[in-house]
Amino acid sequence: MHIDTIAVQALRGHEHGAVVPPIHLASTFELDPATADGTFSYQRGGNPTRSDLEAVLAQLEDAQHAFAYATGMAATAAVFGLVETGSEVILSASVYGGTFRLVDKVFPGRGLTGRFVEQLDTLTDEDFTEDTAMVFVETPANPTLRVTDLRRIIELAHAHGALVVVDNTFMTPVLQRPLDLGADIVVQSATKYLAGHSDLLAGTATTNDDALGAALALSQKTLGGVLSPFDSYRLIQDIKTLPLRIERQQANAIAIAVHLREHEAVANVLTPGWHGEAEAVIHASQASGPGAVVSFELAPDVDRVAFLRALRIPAFAVSLGGVESLICHPATMTHEAMTPQARLDAGISDELLRLSVGIEDIGDLLADLDQALAAAR
Repeated sequence: MHIDTIAVQALRGHEHGAVVPPIHLASTFELDPATADGTFSYQRGGNPTRSDLEAVLAQLEDAQHAFAYATGMAATAAVFGLVETGSEVILSASVYGGTFRLVDKVFPGRGLTGRFVEQLDTLTDEDFTEDTAMVFVETPANPTLRVTDLRRIIELAHAHGALVVVDNTFMTPVLQRPLDLGADIVVQSATKYLAGHSDLLAGTATTNDDALGAALALSQKTLGGVLSPFDSYRLIQDIKTLPLRIERQQANAIAIAVHLREHEAVANVLTPGWHGEAEAVIHASQASGPGAVVSFELAPDVDRVAFLRALRIPAFAVSLGGVESLICHPATMTHEAMTPQARLDAGISDELLRLSVGIEDIGDLLADLDQALAAAR
């Protein structure tokens, strides 16, 4: 089935014929006295509602194994937990600030090394050592929207026995399917597009590798960073409108990017492929659209703070992917954990703004951007 249908019908035929599956809040479950066995025993190890969600996630990604976590960073941390002490993880310099913080602050205490590379597509065989255990990819990157060639990186990393993990938060399986391209694990901050309403935290990890699936299941049960039944239930419902929301958000984002590129008060507009034709071709080959995030820099004569204060529709707030438009200043918000040099290496200027485009009327959004730009000059 098409993903639009899967998002709605993934749990069709559930118990009692319920069109909307019930929520199970129990923390513990009655077991067989003779064997102490049961499908579920304790919520940390498994819960019917979380299992329902994980079944939906697996179908969305066409994955064999799916796991739901309390936050996107919990999912990312679980995946990094698969790496043995003494190993190295290669990442793009332009990576989510929370991921940077984890690598920068937590890795040293665990005996791990994180190596940030300005652009992963420059990697060659010489960049891999016997300690390289994983390549962690965001494409498009956050917030620069630089593109990485997934097919090339997967082939290169696998040739050296390294895992490839893709953070697919910006694209979701609606627009990009890294597992189909050979990635070992896909993680997402489900807080963003999967949930889509800026009202819950969640993270996901999916894989087609049975050994990795078993390791993630053990980690999930042991460390306990699981998604609650209530949030699992809500996320199941939110996913039903995921394709529709992304279609509208992406259409709005494309119109805004075109508009801003022609605006004299905007110096630079970043969308997937902005850096050059090669990246545009790569993105088109592995994704079915640019997504709904637009980053941009204002012209020198535009006061950034005045522009942000003048906006009436986008809220000045962290996060992205919700039905409401949000705008943030990565250097002081989402990526404040990075040092100034790290941000420079990642291409994140102090003037860069990241706009997560919502589902509002496009005429209203464009008019609001225009009046705010005029007010700030």
